[in-house]
Amino acid sequence: MFSNARLNERIAFTFLRVATGIVVAFVFVILYYIISNGYSVISLEFLTDMPRNRMTEGGIYPAIVGTVYLIIGSMAVALPLGILAAIYLTEYAKPGRLTWSIEMAINNLAGTPSVVFGLFGLALFARYFGFGPSILAASLTLGLLILPIIIRASQEALLTVPKEYREASLALGVTKWETIRRVVLPSAIPGMVTGAILSIGRVAGETAPILLTGAAYFLPRLPDSVFSQFMALPYHLYVLATTGTNIAQTRPLQYGTALVLLMIVLSMNIIAIAIRSHYRKKMRR
Repeated sequence: MFSNARLNERIAFTFLRVATGIVVAFVFVILYYIISNGYSVISLEFLTDMPRNRMTEGGIYPAIVGTVYLIIGSMAVALPLGILAAIYLTEYAKPGRLTWSIEMAINNLAGTPSVVFGLFGLALFARYFGFGPSILAASLTLGLLILPIIIRASQEALLTVPKEYREASLALGVTKWETIRRVVLPSAIPGMVTGAILSIGRVAGETAPILLTGAAYFLPRLPDSVFSQFMALPYHLYVLATTGTNIAQTRPLQYGTALVLLMIVLSMNIIAIAIRSHYRKKMRR
């Protein structure tokens, strides 16, 4: 019986290793394909110049700036709202029909196609509120898109904090809010940052929501306010790959744009991972 259990364990671990190896191999293949085809166009001019001649020449500087603006704007909207909602649902809300309805709404939002968020953002932010096609409308739309991810990740992070931490703090006469702010939240920050990491990747790669709420086809200038239209790397890549008669001519630019987009997401993730590691070390002390 013992030998059968060990055999089953080895088989299970073998399958896990094979599955992990396949996933890692696919990631490296994709990265190699993009890097090998895109590195030749990466230059200072490509990163800092405006696009020219219907985007067949020049650089992608406006698209880089627009993507960074979208990441910052959407995270500024979604991160505080998501964390506050998670605190309410985890620490304050009592089980009941209202809480169940909120949880179901979050689950449904998490599974809603991004184009639906784009149509909603177009109707609400761009038209009803009068923001027009702009960074503000696109950032608010993307903020709603990633809100369920942040809420779920923050809830899981809060639930991993042992109840003994809360009970010990409350036993000392500390208020519930102070307990959450000074004891629970610092312990949950690493998990919340994980949600932020996932959200950054989602924001940087979305095309449908920004296509409907403000992304421009060709705009060789930088936005001068949050009410300006903008270029963004995912939409820029989509246009280069699917529109016009110069697709073959712009193919190197397509791979270069994809490589820059990967580098931006990777850089943001490294910063978030460094923040998470800092708080984990702080907790261990």
